[in-house]
Amino acid sequence: MRIAEHPILGAPEERKTVTFTHDGAEYTGFEGEPVAAALKAAGIAIHRYTKKYHSPRGIFCAIGRCTDCVMVINGQPNVRTCVTPLTEGMTVDTQFGAGGEDRR
Repeated sequence: MRIAEHPILGAPEERKTVTFTHDGAEYTGFEGEPVAAALKAAGIAIHRYTKKYHSPRGIFCAIGRCTDCVMVINGQPNVRTCVTPLTEGMTVDTQFGAGGEDRR
């Protein structure tokens, strides 16, 4: 699900591949890319579920202004994944509600 070669920007630069987990499953992404981009490339679109109606949410603004992409990262809830760089060994979990209570 990644762009292999952009018609204007060309081929992307080579980057270091890192491993991270999402809800217990292992994935790979590029070091420093936004967590949301790594999830999108892995086919993961749902980042959280709303508290009141349990509606799924994912990437919306992609610039850190809204809260649709927040997830629990390394145990900390409400982290905006669209502006958080991916690092080796990062733990990314789906967020349920406002505080990140676990409902898996």
